[in-house]
Amino acid sequence: MTIVVGHLATAEGQEALNAAIAEGERTGGEVVVVVSRRDGAVPETEDAELDQLGARFVDAGVTHQIRVVNESVDVADDLVSAALEVDADLLVIGLRRRSPVGKLILGSNAQRILLEAPCPVLAVKPARP
Repeated sequence: MTIVVGHLATAEGQEALNAAIAEGERTGGEVVVVVSRRDGAVPETEDAELDQLGARFVDAGVTHQIRVVNESVDVADDLVSAALEVDADLLVIGLRRRSPVGKLILGSNAQRILLEAPCPVLAVKPARP
């Protein structure tokens, strides 16, 4: 089984990562982490974050690869493209909590991923504070 997960350094990104690691442990599958490089990111800081990210998979005993998309224009495209490239069985994304009005409109990236993904999508939210 191949699992693709989008990662951002946010509570939602951490929850998506947790779910992907759990699926990797459960199925023995490989997890492909897609990191879309942010504008203005400090390379040394980002390298340290990537090292910590890899260490989480090693500690969990989950086979993984980390793909950094430089100068990303569209996170949804990055994830859908990665899922297509690796013939993913599952795509994991994190969702933000929304206000009652915001619930009427699903985030544009999340909506596009749900509609365009070539495989099932697992959408997770962080626990309430």
